[in-house]
Amino acid sequence: MSSRSGTPNQRIVQPRPDGRWEVVAPGHQRASAVTDTQAQAINAGRPIVANSGGGELRIKGRNGRLRDSDTIAPGHESPRRDTK
Repeated sequence: MSSRSGTPNQRIVQPRPDGRWEVVAPGHQRASAVTDTQAQAINAGRPIVANSGGGELRIKGRNGRLRDSDTIAPGHESPRRDTK
């Protein structure tokens, strides 16, 4: 699945200057989620990526370098039936 810019859907789990962790889309400043631990940020990031069509969850370490990547399958759309 592609995002508006034509690149695959991605979110990045990365440390914040305040010591917390954030889930953010590449090129964006506003975080999709902010958590106290990296594990919490990873767990928050998975459904964010799945609900936006699937893609990659990239995980950075405290040093800011990429340490892991997780491919997330698309999530299910709304359970409501399309009545059109």
